[in-house]
Amino acid sequence: MDSDEEKRHPHNPLPPSTPARRSSSPAPIPSSPSSTSSTSTDRDSTTSRRRPASLVAPSLHEDAYPYEVISRVITGESSPEAEAAREALTYTRTATSVGSAASRPADFEVTFEPNDPEDPRNWPLWYRAYSLVILSYSCWVVVLYSTSYTSTIPGLIVEFGVSSPVATLGLTTYLLGLATGSLIAAPLSELYGRHRIYLISMTVSTILIIPSGLATSLTQMIVVRYFGALFAASYVANSPGSIVDVTTDEYRALAMSLWSIAPLNGPVTGPMIGGFVFQYLGWRWNNWIVMILAGAAILGMAFCRETYAPEILRRKAARLRKETDDDRWWSRYDQRQSKWQLLLQNMSRPFVMSFTEPILWFFNAWISLVYGILYLCFVAYPIVFSQGRGWGPGISGLAFVGIGIGTVLTIIGEPVFRRIINSRPRDPETGAVLPEASAVVLIIGAVLTPIGQLGFSWTCLPTSIHWAVPIAFGIPFGMGNSLCFIYGSNYLATSYSIYAASALAGNTVVRSIFGAVLPLAGPSMYEKMTPQWAGTLLGLLELAMVPIPVIFWKYGERIRQRSPVITQMREEKERAERKKERHLARMRRRAEREAMGGKRVAVDEDVPAEDDSHIGRESVERDVEKEAGRGVSDGIEKS
Repeated sequence: MDSDEEKRHPHNPLPPSTPARRSSSPAPIPSSPSSTSSTSTDRDSTTSRRRPASLVAPSLHEDAYPYEVISRVITGESSPEAEAAREALTYTRTATSVGSAASRPADFEVTFEPNDPEDPRNWPLWYRAYSLVILSYSCWVVVLYSTSYTSTIPGLIVEFGVSSPVATLGLTTYLLGLATGSLIAAPLSELYGRHRIYLISMTVSTILIIPSGLATSLTQMIVVRYFGALFAASYVANSPGSIVDVTTDEYRALAMSLWSIAPLNGPVTGPMIGGFVFQYLGWRWNNWIVMILAGAAILGMAFCRETYAPEILRRKAARLRKETDDDRWWSRYDQRQSKWQLLLQNMSRPFVMSFTEPILWFFNAWISLVYGILYLCFVAYPIVFSQGRGWGPGISGLAFVGIGIGTVLTIIGEPVFRRIINSRPRDPETGAVLPEASAVVLIIGAVLTPIGQLGFSWTCLPTSIHWAVPIAFGIPFGMGNSLCFIYGSNYLATSYSIYAASALAGNTVVRSIFGAVLPLAGPSMYEKMTPQWAGTLLGLLELAMVPIPVIFWKYGERIRQRSPVITQMREEKERAERKKERHLARMRRRAEREAMGGKRVAVDEDVPAEDDSHIGRESVERDVEKEAGRGVSDGIEKS
């Protein structure tokens, strides 16, 4: 009986094992055909022991996409419903593979073996830790540059003769640049890999700091800061995915917590550092200090490697095709659509979902308000502590330490919050924790945020109230903010599964717009209403948002059932399961007929006759398992 490869390539004079022997790659070749026997019987046996080619990729690094795995990052476990939906939708919707897996030789698919040294999760521990530190540090630099600018606003007002709201535009354009860049950076990393995007974007962003530091007008600075943030946004958009790339399930929650310490505290440390730099060196040196920090980030990133599994496998397949002169080598992530089509598709989906998804209507409004008020603090704190209490720029920047402590407490308390989430009722069908489990933690964050805001507003002035009191109220405010951001993302990730990246990208854009616009109103609002009443108004707005997580805790499942995207995902999953069941039934009937006819059952002559049926059943199960996997792949691809 001819082998599968001989049927597909009847004129190929080389056996399938030849390409593997010709390869000069120092790394072991995953799924190498050299592991198969020269006989068709042995090849069938090997194939039956190996996972179906179409089902290998979903178990690889599908969780490498930045926001698709936030639920597993927080809870430390995987959602079977999400995995099933991913199998049903990922390849048919994103069109990242070339043709059908059934049309290509399974023995030549390039995948990761369990101990493959090219798999980022198999890198040495010290190197993975190094990658985590560099990514966290780089994100910190990007976010720090956004708020360190606020400490220099008094100098800009004097230097360029502008009003405070106009000077605040530098913060506004930077946040808008981060929002726009996040939409572009994520799909670009899927096309070209994360590492090269990191290097190019940080290099360009660092170069753009030079004209900002040498600016002779505020207009120049405002424009340059926008484009600098546009490039630097790749770290904000892709770093969480890179952390997932290099970590296993066991340590992923710990790794994400360690990584988030720096970027979550970036907005707080910006005024702390920027205040002292402005006070002793002038506003231009704020740019030069950040440029030095960014240069260190570029140097550190130069020693990192690509972590994005699809890009690694694409390169590996291309390398094997070149080294072996055999075009049969392929990767599931070889592109079928044009890069321009993929870019437009990934950029448009967040906007469509933001306007059509009921869940996003509520979450975008709530998280955006919280985010906008957070950035409004970088205008309010200098007014309270510099103008109201007479502190210098450097010391007034230290007032943000309360918010920073609250953020750190959220990260330290991650095991407690994870336990709260995992203690909630689970889906009876899949055993996974429902998205509404995150709403319990969100309620805590939604309550802490207005407590901190209102407490600060009522104690910030007059100066007869000790300065430590309003700073201490920054602790619940910072903790509430970080809880809303982290576990709000967790809720969206568990709800939208493979479309979580698009849902969160839309949320990022909306909240960045709020963060960019609200600070513009800060100086006038605090001047006309006084810091006490202006802060009270903001606290009442946050208090009015508390019912949102309560509603999702109580009625979240009903709301999700009305979601067009989630409904589509559920239908695709059910369709794929029905196809799988039908195919399993067909293969079982065929295998039973073949077993009864003696075609695939090899009965040892020494085995008693009463055991023949047992051997036949085992052979049937092996054949069904082997053929079913291939059939399921074809069903999913065609769906």
